[in-house]
Amino acid sequence: MKPRTGDGPLEVTKEGRGIVMRVPLEGGGRLVVEMTPDEANALGDALKAAAG
Repeated sequence: MKPRTGDGPLEVTKEGRGIVMRVPLEGGGRLVVEMTPDEANALGDALKAAAG
């Protein structure tokens, strides 16, 4: 995924017991989502299924 703003690339980091995903947004800024490892695995599976 290419960043569309100067806010940087997609980032995913482990912070404490959770996983934090930072997604650059079209109009600027970032969407920040914190999830558990189980939620991250479910998101990964859903993205793989959608991408084919």
